[in-house]
Amino acid sequence: MDLRTLAENNLSFTLEGFFSWPVTVTDPDGNQAELRCQTGDIGLSIDINTGQPVSGRLAHVALRISSIESSGLSGLPRGQADKTKNPWKFVFDDINGHPYTFTVKEAMPDRTLGIMTCILELLKNG
Repeated sequence: MDLRTLAENNLSFTLEGFFSWPVTVTDPDGNQAELRCQTGDIGLSIDINTGQPVSGRLAHVALRISSIESSGLSGLPRGQADKTKNPWKFVFDDINGHPYTFTVKEAMPDRTLGIMTCILELLKNG
């Protein structure tokens, strides 16, 4: 087995295993799947140029592409600039059990290792 295949197979443990979080994913067609993902939702980061704290929400999910494809969702997540069309939606709870609904701001597939990382933005009307 080559290293790429081995790395993708190990995503079931590293990306969807012990430290994963349940996420409900809904595609623009209304198909829904419960996936295990790596998630993040922080409100403070550090500017690497100045070392100063920067306030602002930054949320993301990292998903296994093979799990997306086998879940029945229509394709890979992507941003939707046309506000008249349904976006991809991601719903997950914070550590205290409060659910938040996000849409895709930026989608970054890594087809070499089989990981889809999405930078998210909070959906105002949830």
